[in-house]
Amino acid sequence: MRTGDVGRVEAVCVVHAEREVRTRVGRTAIDKRPVPGRVPVGALGLGGDHVCDTVNHGGVHQAVYAYAEEDARRWGDELGRDLPAGWFGENLRVTGLAVSDAVLGARWAVGDTLLEVSAPRVPCATFQQWSGEKQWVKRFTQRGDTGAYLRVLTEGTIGAGDEVRVVHTPAHGITVRDLFTGTDPALLERLRIEEPTISDDVRMQIDRHARRGAPQVVEVRP
Repeated sequence: MRTGDVGRVEAVCVVHAEREVRTRVGRTAIDKRPVPGRVPVGALGLGGDHVCDTVNHGGVHQAVYAYAEEDARRWGDELGRDLPAGWFGENLRVTGLAVSDAVLGARWAVGDTLLEVSAPRVPCATFQQWSGEKQWVKRFTQRGDTGAYLRVLTEGTIGAGDEVRVVHTPAHGITVRDLFTGTDPALLERLRIEEPTISDDVRMQIDRHARRGAPQVVEVRP
């Protein structure tokens, strides 16, 4: 995804109802569905939206979650079911942009807001339960079409039909997918220098990939 690329908001989604889940928190706000009109967007997300697990979700670095319509259709074809806007727990169902391949730190002008790509979505037990699909977290992880979390740089409103224009792409070129898969830990180390606003969670992801990629030291005893 490059500066000048343009997509479109197909739907804006917020919490429809909280659901009970078998997790520590016991409830989830993953059930998001499209709403009409223009929706206010603040530093912590969309008006009418919220999270239940505030330890692992939400905050300024996960204020808005976007997922690509094209990725949703591929999953729908594979699973043999319709996956409507909001099914992935996303706030924005977007078409025309490879969301999971967005460059970290890229900025999107959407409506009168300005959003910045901040992190991949990491699937969890709640997502597994919500899906009702066997080994869903494993399959979602292997595919790597995670969608993208976004920070809100300029507050405003967003509505279905709004243009999504990529107005800035950092030169480092490291994508959401690169961070999620961690196949090149050395590359990810550049984020610490070139993207100083990355969250503590992203730094932890980089650290985990670095540990996995480190050579194993075998002690040889005389």
